[in-house]
Amino acid sequence: MQDRIYEALRRDATDEAVSLAREWAAAEPGSADAQHALAVALAQTTAFDEALRAIDQATALAPDRADLHLLRAALLTRTRQLDDAQAAFAVSLGLDPNQFPAYLAKARLALVTGNLDEAESLTRTAARIAPLDPRLVLIDATIALQRGEVDQALALAVSIGETLGDDPQLLSVLAAAYLSKQHWAFAEQAFRRLSSVAPDPRTVQPTIAYLVHLQGRPGEAADLLRPLLGTADMHGLVLQRSMAFYEMAAGRGTEALGHLRKVLEITPDDQHALQVLLDAWRARDDREDAVATLEALLAIHPQVSSLWTARTLLETPGSTAADEVIARWEAAMPEHVPALEAALLARSHAGDPDGMEVVARRIVALEPGRLSAEQVLVERGLAGDPDRMLARVDELAALQAGEPVELRGWKGWLQDQCGRTTDAIATWRSVHAEQAPRRLPLPAFRAPADGWAEPAAVPGPTRTILVWGVPGSGIEKVVDLLGRAGASVLADRFGPDAPRDPLQFADTAQQLQDGTLTADTLGERWRTALRFRGAPGEHVIDWLPWWDNALVPALRTQLPEGRLLSAVRDPRDMLLDWLSAGSPLPLAFPSPVDAAAWLAQALRQLVDLEAKNAYPSTILRLDESLHDPALLAVQIGGVLGIELPAPPPLHGQRRLSAGRWRAYTAELGEAFALLTPVAVRLGYPET
Repeated sequence: MQDRIYEALRRDATDEAVSLAREWAAAEPGSADAQHALAVALAQTTAFDEALRAIDQATALAPDRADLHLLRAALLTRTRQLDDAQAAFAVSLGLDPNQFPAYLAKARLALVTGNLDEAESLTRTAARIAPLDPRLVLIDATIALQRGEVDQALALAVSIGETLGDDPQLLSVLAAAYLSKQHWAFAEQAFRRLSSVAPDPRTVQPTIAYLVHLQGRPGEAADLLRPLLGTADMHGLVLQRSMAFYEMAAGRGTEALGHLRKVLEITPDDQHALQVLLDAWRARDDREDAVATLEALLAIHPQVSSLWTARTLLETPGSTAADEVIARWEAAMPEHVPALEAALLARSHAGDPDGMEVVARRIVALEPGRLSAEQVLVERGLAGDPDRMLARVDELAALQAGEPVELRGWKGWLQDQCGRTTDAIATWRSVHAEQAPRRLPLPAFRAPADGWAEPAAVPGPTRTILVWGVPGSGIEKVVDLLGRAGASVLADRFGPDAPRDPLQFADTAQQLQDGTLTADTLGERWRTALRFRGAPGEHVIDWLPWWDNALVPALRTQLPEGRLLSAVRDPRDMLLDWLSAGSPLPLAFPSPVDAAAWLAQALRQLVDLEAKNAYPSTILRLDESLHDPALLAVQIGGVLGIELPAPPPLHGQRRLSAGRWRAYTAELGEAFALLTPVAVRLGYPET
């Protein structure tokens, strides 16, 4: 009978095997072998609870059989009764210390429970019994992977690849290791193999789709997910969001909008989906559909704040239509602070300081310490009682749970407005000193590279714009304006998912000069990274975190139709702005003199580049336009030969005005002296 049962199992005839095992167990109720066979057959049908009852009866009949306790331990593991499983493994090993499968299973259980040291100890013991067993190598690979030793895990897994073939655990280790090393194509191959042997391949498809997208095939990624859609649970929502992202990247805007609408119908407060929707509408210039969709959602969900926020973004700030939307929001959600903050901003756009104060007092009555309102009240009272208002800033800082760096920077601005320049300098320097451990060191500039003997060849139409600006230049306003106008701006170098191409790292300049990096490699890696950054091609605006003229020889061959777009102001204003407001790239500000020396070097590079015509470049002077978005749009549009829509006016700006550096000559005279020569070269007056 036993042979017939196991022969049926080999044929995957599980129902037949269970029927035969039941017949045998009924005929011989005192047979441990019959109960063991029944447990094995039931386990194949995933009837684990009934299988456990059968194996419990078998161990009761033959308590000294290690193999029965081993099967019992395995079934307890499958039903997540891990403590009982550990005990059963211990019994099995106590009855037969040389039972290799028990050590192997117990080591796997230790991995499941996260006890890596125990798993490692068990594999060493098991290796004395079967030193060459590839399953032990697989456990060692898994341990290495969980400890972050990715290269070791990958080497071990590859060494047993031919032996274990499509073992699911082996494929999981390979897939995870390749994923960790960002070897996308190998990871995709491993996950596809895992999908072919997984009990439910659908669980692996989203990861495969993501890897396909990373390799620049978003349309294929969407196609991989499409068969999985149709559920309304949270997993389904995740798929809908992913589908929308891939469809957008593939240029299928209509399909993306459909997925996003389904997400919001179920979870109207899904802010990520809402943001992608806004981006899709903006890309299609489809305001009509945007208004209709949001109004329909608001009719059903008038208490969802994020929908109201999105709706206000569709109207011109300060317009009558915008005010009407905000009034409806306030009516739908009275005493809702975000709605009142929108009203506060509307009063700011209208140039109504009295109205701003009224709204601000309503906000602080609901939420004392709310900075948006407190700042309005402090600035309104600054002229009448500066000491009391500055003390209020300290009180607000004490109320904040997080780091009050922004508040102290604002306090320095308030001190500046009161003419207390020495106090302002001290406040700003304390902020930089506290942030120094979390700031990047100032990169060194290399000597001018060879290859500048002749001006660059006259390029064709500009395809790629490389954007760079030193702290205080206001280059971030240029990037923001271009992005709002719908240009293909890549600003990811300043975020957590920055690309890893050579233009990301300042040591690239040295590598180019010493020959460890070639121009061809730089160009190839930059173009490869573009695919993973969602770029439509080389017609992009790439915002760089650093620049060095040592790049010029490589760029003349690799990006001859590129252009460097930079921004400057009076260098002394730039130094003061860097000190008072920081910079987009979190660079250290060692001291005013050291910062000025570095800033002078950076600006001399730009002047030299333009003077020698070594590479196409344009320097924008933003002294007058930095705080005037409409003027900035005209200025940038004129340089690029395009017409840019005027962005909304800025309100609540807390940045120092052009020429403010002259008020700080007593405190920063030595630093300003270092910047005066390059300021004169840029066309600014000496004093």
